[in-house]
Amino acid sequence: AYLAPLIVVFSGYAIYSRGDKDSNPALQHPAWVEVVARFSGLVLFILSATGLSHMHLQPAAGNMPANGGGVFGERVAVPLTQMTGDLGSTLFLLALMLVGVTLFTGLSWFHVMDLVGKATLTALGWIHKKVSDLRDWFAGRRAKAQREEVRKADTERRKSKPKPRIEPQLAPSATRQSKRVAREKQQNLFANMPVDQLPPLKLLDEPGDQQPGYSKDALEALSRQVEIKLADFGVQVDVVAVHPGPVITRFELQPAAGVKSSQISNLAKDLARGLSVVSVRVVEVIPGKSTIGLEIPNTIRHTVFLSEILRSEVYDKSSSPLTLALGKSISGKPTVADLARMPHLLVAGTTGSGKSVALNAMILSLLYKSPPEQVRLVLVDPKMLELSVYEGIPHLLAPVVTDMKEAANALRWCVAEMERRYRLMSALGVRNLSGYNRKIRDSFNKGKPLLDPLFVADENDDAEAPELEPFPYIVVVIDELADMMMIVGKKVDELIARLAQKARASGIHLILATQRPSVDVITGLIKANIPTRIAFQVSSRVDSRTILDQMGAEQLLGHGDMLYMPPGTAIAERVHGAFVDDHEVHTVVEYLKRTGEPDYMDDVLGDTQLTSDGMSINAMGLPESTDAEQDPIYDQAVAWVTESRRASISSVQRQFRVGYNRAARLIEEMELAGVVSAPEHNGQREVLAPAPPRD
Repeated sequence: AYLAPLIVVFSGYAIYSRGDKDSNPALQHPAWVEVVARFSGLVLFILSATGLSHMHLQPAAGNMPANGGGVFGERVAVPLTQMTGDLGSTLFLLALMLVGVTLFTGLSWFHVMDLVGKATLTALGWIHKKVSDLRDWFAGRRAKAQREEVRKADTERRKSKPKPRIEPQLAPSATRQSKRVAREKQQNLFANMPVDQLPPLKLLDEPGDQQPGYSKDALEALSRQVEIKLADFGVQVDVVAVHPGPVITRFELQPAAGVKSSQISNLAKDLARGLSVVSVRVVEVIPGKSTIGLEIPNTIRHTVFLSEILRSEVYDKSSSPLTLALGKSISGKPTVADLARMPHLLVAGTTGSGKSVALNAMILSLLYKSPPEQVRLVLVDPKMLELSVYEGIPHLLAPVVTDMKEAANALRWCVAEMERRYRLMSALGVRNLSGYNRKIRDSFNKGKPLLDPLFVADENDDAEAPELEPFPYIVVVIDELADMMMIVGKKVDELIARLAQKARASGIHLILATQRPSVDVITGLIKANIPTRIAFQVSSRVDSRTILDQMGAEQLLGHGDMLYMPPGTAIAERVHGAFVDDHEVHTVVEYLKRTGEPDYMDDVLGDTQLTSDGMSINAMGLPESTDAEQDPIYDQAVAWVTESRRASISSVQRQFRVGYNRAARLIEEMELAGVVSAPEHNGQREVLAPAPPRD
């Protein structure tokens, strides 16, 4: 009863605000129809509500004439109950109430169901989100607890684990200096003392004060960082030792059981990114140890000066006149090598990697070690820039070669000199150059010098055989092998291969350098006979495999950082090359020019090179007779070549079943006669003479 005014007000407002909301004309109707419908709905709602109240509600307290529904409820509920029973009356009145609500309010039950569905879905989504958030909260709590346990366990493990062994870093002043340094500091008592042929060490720059590298605490922290980064990738290791050096620091890793070295190698780039460094290099095998090496560049890089190596005791005590100063090892110790034991050296690296500086350091180390009587040089400089500065020093056998045709002549002279030395050593019964020189000196000390057993006097000449003298070592340095092979052709490859195969015992040694370590330049024949190699920074893994037969050179840092493969081993050592400035080279060269004049041999660069028995050396380094046309099969070979139009040594060798040397002499004689052309860059020859006439 109290709500009746509010219901009437609501109904009137609904009728008034209906307006023209229904755009469909079929749904529009007069206002009195809506008033009647709403009033009817109100009546139906009141009757059904009072009837349900009479049936299901208890009477109110007081003297009411009927139950909870009042008189209206009694009048409606009693007849319905008698006709349909309690259940049927309840269902009928509920339906009547819903109809009354619909007519009175204009409510759509489909809309109500949509609202209820949306509300239900919203409630379910909210409940699901809360449950998920609760689940994530519990999972986070568990993960936090687990992390705390792992952290505590890791902290306890680190406290109990011994710290890595950190080797002390050698300072430049800590290197043991040779007696030569102390001897050069002494003052001469007399002004007319003879000038030493070896240049003094004071001509080279001394190392200055350099900033210190990693501290001990920093190395321990970096060791832990390495372990953590590898653990993030699922690789468990322990850093057991640290070796700081002038350029890089090596960490020795002890992998856990079941961890392969390839797993760490495959993570090199990820480790470099995680440690914020340029690159890292993984050393899978360290000789004599069960650990794996991880080399990380230092934040402050020290410069290795050539004077440090030449002043060291290890360089001074080396008895070989062919001692090469390479640089310092990763631990900062001076590293030298003996070219006589190599016996040849192959050097490769891109522009700016330090290859030319290393060549200058090697040449200066030879000049500081041996006088011209012990070591002579043949320098080939296709670029006409790097080695031309040594022009005029007494160690040169010939002027610095810049013409590549003269370079081929110089190599042919080396082959002829090799053959001559071998014939002399065979006649004296010695096996190598050191044995030959020892025998010559012993005979000279006894007062019975040896005479040349290969000397042949003319018929009208009564000259005696000359006395034999010790032979110097000959070092041939080629700065850019690729340029020379492009200009001269394949015959240089054969000359170099012949020297590499046989020249060791005769005291002739090669140092070959190239910027392009491709298989066209470094052929299999050269690699097979030059096992000692030095690789500076290269551009790709393919170039590293070409020069070293293994990867790693592409991860070097440049500026003298090298991988040195000693003779007799397949494990490359990392060496930081010695730096020598241009003014140091000029100073040493000027000093050597003042101490002696160059003694050039005119026949080194000559077009014709003869052996001791009068045979000439052809373009492939093979001795041949000057009258090769007297070969009994020469005419047959010419006829076959002009007819088949195939001018190669192998084809002549197969056709006539002769040896390689004989077939090569036949082809060379055909070239001199104009039957075939000179070999092109690819080694092919063109047949110039026409085919013989057919009968």
